[in-house]
Amino acid sequence: MYAVVKTGGKQYRVAKDDVLKIERLPGEEGDIITLSDVLMVGNGAAVTVGAPLVAGASVAAEIVEQARGPKIVIFKKRRRQNYRRKKGHRQLLTVVKITDILTDGAKASAKKSEAKKPAAKAAAAADDISLIGGVGPKLKEKLAGYGVTSLKEIAAMSESDVAKMDAALDLKGRAARDEWVEQAKELIAGKPPRAKTDRARADEE
Repeated sequence: MYAVVKTGGKQYRVAKDDVLKIERLPGEEGDIITLSDVLMVGNGAAVTVGAPLVAGASVAAEIVEQARGPKIVIFKKRRRQNYRRKKGHRQLLTVVKITDILTDGAKASAKKSEAKKPAAKAAAAADDISLIGGVGPKLKEKLAGYGVTSLKEIAAMSESDVAKMDAALDLKGRAARDEWVEQAKELIAGKPPRAKTDRARADEE
């Protein structure tokens, strides 16, 4: 059994257990969402085409991840006008797994994967780049705009990568001076943030 659904201005042919990336929908990992704009439902040789939607049909899907697409650079230039504009964009996406194709007005279960959610939240908290000393909310936002959102990405950077990032974000040498790469590696290894360690030492003294 398959269906054709419309979401985010695009159409997708889906079947049970399919995993696909669609434009961002609200919800958390493990939530069950309903895609109600079903244009067609097929079951073997029987095909029902909507006008425009199939009455009583819907598709249930579980949110696997709230993700972002690849970075796209938009560059505009006008000759002899000294006009140049450069912008970056990363599309917000939702990765979903199709759990069921429903017909005749059947409703999807609103059950969430509660077992997965605490682990996912804990993993997200442990991979927070603001745990690096000197990285506050504003700097975290700038790094996200540059495409760096995890400790693993910073830990994998070479000296040239750090220098390139420093120049692009005008960090004035902060990344190398505060040893962001080393801090990221320590945090991934399970060590406490340096800021907390330094504060604890100061309290002991």
